[in-house]
Amino acid sequence: MTGAELKRKLHAGERVYATCVVSTSPVWPAMIAQTGADFVFIDTEHIPMDRNQLSWMCQTFNGLGLPPLVRIPACDPALANMAIDAGGRGVVSPYCESLEEVQILRGATKYRPLKGIRLAQTLSGEVPLEEPTKSYIADMNQHNLCVVNIESVKAMEMLDDICAIPDVDALLIGPHDLSINMDIPEDYSNPKFTEAIGRIIEAGRSAGIGVGYHYSFGMEQTQRWAEMGANLIVHSSDYFLTKEALTRDFKQLRSALGDEDPLASAGDDDAMVTI
Repeated sequence: MTGAELKRKLHAGERVYATCVVSTSPVWPAMIAQTGADFVFIDTEHIPMDRNQLSWMCQTFNGLGLPPLVRIPACDPALANMAIDAGGRGVVSPYCESLEEVQILRGATKYRPLKGIRLAQTLSGEVPLEEPTKSYIADMNQHNLCVVNIESVKAMEMLDDICAIPDVDALLIGPHDLSINMDIPEDYSNPKFTEAIGRIIEAGRSAGIGVGYHYSFGMEQTQRWAEMGANLIVHSSDYFLTKEALTRDFKQLRSALGDEDPLASAGDDDAMVTI
């Protein structure tokens, strides 16, 4: 799949599937390509990763037909441009709470290499692009996706305005941060949270853009939100899936062999829970 194909599917309401990849191992991309994933989500907001590592990951995943969506650490046009230069096919801007942030992301993903005053004039409509520059810009950015992270009550209050901005391809819900911002931390089955998810999905799908989530804490909620209309599904991460599988298997082996489970009385101190 190419970035343009991923974009088309999102706008058409077709479901697409991915996982968050945090491992920089060179053997990982070929393995992910065998799982049935449609694309990959690479998080540079919470995961330490340099430009060289990001670039080879993006280039490799692209070569395997898995367009990478890259979440940058902050809404910064320089960071967005670096992600695309690395080979990212989409940029996810975290914790967007203003239309200015969405416009910044839009400019970096859809109108590069325009910058400065010329870009500002184009985004505002003050000086529309003319041929041949219009076609050149469209062709250069045909595979790039503009994805806005919805992670707060403030962002939800601005949903209609965000969805009305041209060139936005999808909304990506951050359930962890959103639940905390709503004062119901990690209470994902709370009716208030379900209502919020439904509102975001309705706003995005009514505007003809994709809506999805990155969720790592079980299949029940993942399936439920997809059945509500979400179509950008980022299921867990290589980190969490490996941890869960090993924990389950070690527990089963120790139980079968009569060995003590060291986790029976231990807490779960997971430093990467927010991804």
